[in-house]
Amino acid sequence: MFTPRQYRAKADEYGELVKTSAGPNERREFQKLEQSFTVLADNEQWLADNHQKTVSAPQQDQSDGTVLAAEEERVLRCLGAALIMQWNTLPRKLRRELFDNAGAMGELLETGALRGQIARFLHKHKDDEGNGLLQESSRG
Repeated sequence: MFTPRQYRAKADEYGELVKTSAGPNERREFQKLEQSFTVLADNEQWLADNHQKTVSAPQQDQSDGTVLAAEEERVLRCLGAALIMQWNTLPRKLRRELFDNAGAMGELLETGALRGQIARFLHKHKDDEGNGLLQESSRG
């Protein structure tokens, strides 16, 4: 997991790319990524500042970080599976935003490859009535 400082560094990197972008589409993409990482930094900072005020697992589970990591991974897998099951019912704008956010989770130089993997995954798991998401997503 990233720290607020690491998220802000990524936001700054995208901010610099905005300045050197070749066209308006690329500029908008970098601006959205910059904004996403800024929001992630703000969220992480809030979590760090308010950790004592949040609900946490019982003390026995906190002693073993691997148990928590496994539980979190299971929750994320379940949420991801539920999201994929409902993907084609989501509004196009929300699907695009989710795709863009997921694609931005990787390292800066690997985001293109990650976006391609996500697009291939969605294509492989879409239902027969696919809504053209992949043509739209794989262009980004």
